[in-house]
Amino acid sequence: MINYGIDVWGQESFIIEDGCVKVNYGNKPSLVDIVREIRENGHKGPVLLRFPHLIEKQIDLIYDKFNSAFNEFGYQGKFNAVFPLKVNQFPNFVRQVVKLGKPYGYGLEAGSKAEIIIAMAYNNDNAPITVNGFKDMEMISLCFIAAKMGHNITITIEGINELELIIEVAKRLGDPVPNIGLRMRLHSVGMGMWAKSGGINSKFGLTSTELIEAMDMLKSASLLEKFNMIHFHIGSQMGDIAPLKKALREAGNIYAELKKSGAVNLNAINLGGGIAVEYSQQAKKMDRNYKLEEFANDVVYLMKGIAAAKGVNEPDIYTESGRFIAASHAVLVAPVLELFSNEYESKELRLKPQNPPLVEELLDLLESMNDKNAGEYMHDAIDHMESLLTLFDLGYVDLQDRSNTEILLHLITKKFISLSGGSYLKEIKTLQDTLQEKYLLNFSIFQSVPDHWGLGQNFPIMPIHKLDEKPTRSANIWDITCDSDGEITFNIKNPLFLHDVDLQSEDYFVAFFKVGAYQEVLGMQHNLFTHPTEATVEFDESGGYEIKDIIQAQNLIDILDDMDYDIKEIEIRLRHKIADSRLISEEKKKEIMGELYVYLSENNYLRTVQF
Repeated sequence: MINYGIDVWGQESFIIEDGCVKVNYGNKPSLVDIVREIRENGHKGPVLLRFPHLIEKQIDLIYDKFNSAFNEFGYQGKFNAVFPLKVNQFPNFVRQVVKLGKPYGYGLEAGSKAEIIIAMAYNNDNAPITVNGFKDMEMISLCFIAAKMGHNITITIEGINELELIIEVAKRLGDPVPNIGLRMRLHSVGMGMWAKSGGINSKFGLTSTELIEAMDMLKSASLLEKFNMIHFHIGSQMGDIAPLKKALREAGNIYAELKKSGAVNLNAINLGGGIAVEYSQQAKKMDRNYKLEEFANDVVYLMKGIAAAKGVNEPDIYTESGRFIAASHAVLVAPVLELFSNEYESKELRLKPQNPPLVEELLDLLESMNDKNAGEYMHDAIDHMESLLTLFDLGYVDLQDRSNTEILLHLITKKFISLSGGSYLKEIKTLQDTLQEKYLLNFSIFQSVPDHWGLGQNFPIMPIHKLDEKPTRSANIWDITCDSDGEITFNIKNPLFLHDVDLQSEDYFVAFFKVGAYQEVLGMQHNLFTHPTEATVEFDESGGYEIKDIIQAQNLIDILDDMDYDIKEIEIRLRHKIADSRLISEEKKKEIMGELYVYLSENNYLRTVQF
C-alpha cells in the first residue's frame, strides 16, 4: 500500500484504514464518507473541509512547547501569540481560531484597515492585537479607537513617517494611546522563497539609525512609556533553524541596547511568523530540519542568555506563526471528471495490408524486444518515430500510418519499462512523461492552490479512497480552467501515482492537504471560478461528527455582481435577445428563459450526471 507520505506530513491528524483516509479523531470518519454526505445534499464541485480540532491542536502545541521551554530554563518572561489575519480571513476560520484560542489569550494581528475592523469585532477580551504593515492617518486612528474600546493593541512602526502620524493623532484623540512597537530591519535573513521578507534590504522595518531616531521622537512627544515591543521577521516558512538563531542574537542585543537607552517599558520581543509547515511527501526531502520543541528551546535559551549578559529583564516572547496554526485545518477534495489517457492497446492498431517499412520495423521491434535488447530497441523505436513524423510532414505517409506509429511506440515504451527494471534509469524517467494519465479535476488551481501556480509550492496530494489497491498511473492533474498553467505536472522527483478508474461506474476523489494558510485569501477568480463550497466538520464528546456551516460556492448572478456587472441590465439584455430570436419558437421562449434563470442560480463548477 502506498501511503503518499502521510506519515511525513500528516502529524497523525489523518490515517489510512480500510483503504480510506480517515480523520484520526473521535470515531475516525473517512473523508470520502464526509464528502459523499455533503454531495448527497446537492452540493456540487470541489469541497473545502474545515476541521476546527486541528486548529485547536496547533494552538495547544505552540503554547505547550513554549511554556515547557520557559519552565525548563526558568525563564521569567511570558509567552503569547497572535494570529495574522492575512493568512486566512474567512469567517468560518476566524470565528474558530478566536474561540479555540480564548483559554490562552490568543490574539490577532492585522495588516490593513479591514483586518483591524475584524480584530476589533472578534478578538478575545484582553487578548493582544498587533498591527503591522504600512499605515496612514485613518489606519492609525482606527488603532486609537480600538484602544478606547479597551483592546490591548500595539501599533508596529514600519517607518519614521508612521511615528509622526501617531504623534499627530495622539494630540487629536488623546488617551488612551495604543502601545507602540518598532520593527527592526535586521541584517540576518532567512532561507527559501520567502527569505526576502527579512534582511537589511527588506520591505519593512527600521535601521539602527532609525531606531535611535524613533526613540528620540518618542521622548520628545512624551510617548516613550508606550514603547513596549520590538518586532522582526525573517521569513514565512523557516525551514532551517540556523538563520533563526543568528537573527535572535541580533534582535536580542538590540532589545537590550534599547532598554539601556531609556525604553523602560519595553518588555516584549515579537518573532514574527515563520515556524515551518511540513508539506513534503518524502522523508528524504523534508521542508524543515527541526521540531517545534527545538524551535521553542532555542528562542528561550538565547533570549535568557542575552538578557543575563546585558543585565536586563527577560522579555515576553510573542510569535505570529499563522501558517503553522492554519495550514493543516483545511482539506480540499475534488472529484475526477474525466481521464485523458495516452494508454493505447494493440487492438487500436489499424494496420494496412501494405504498411510503410518503418511501421513494419516498429512491429518487429515490439514482438522481438527482450530484457537483453530492450535499450537498443527502445532507441531504435524513438528514431523510427522521428523519421516517420518527417515523412508525414513531407506527405509520404498518411494519418493512419502516423496513428499506428504512435500506438506502436507507446506499446514498445511500456514493454521497455517492464523489461528494463532498474537499468536505463535516465531513459525511463524521460519516457515516463509519455505514459502519463491526465486526470481532469473539478476545481481551479488558481483559486484553491495559487501558491502552486505562482511559487511552485507543493502540497500533499492523494486519493482519499481505493488505498487498498495499488495506484498504477503516473498522473498529471488538470483543472477546469481554460489555461494551460492550470496543471500539476508529473514530477519524477515528487511523483504522484493515481488509480486506473472507470468513471462511468464509480467516483474518484483526490484531496489537497494543508491548504488552510494563504491559499483561500490569495485565490484568484480565473475564469470566474470562486471560492469552493466549504463545510466545517465538528466532533462532539461522544466522538461523532456533525457537518456545519456549509457555504455554497457563489452562483453565477453573485459572481457577476461581484465583478460590478449590472445584474438587472444583464437580465434585460438576455430577455430581449431571447424574445427577438427567430431560432426559438414563441411557445418555447418562456421555457428557455426559465431554464436560463435556473442556470444563473447555480455555481460555476461543473455538474456531471454520475456525481
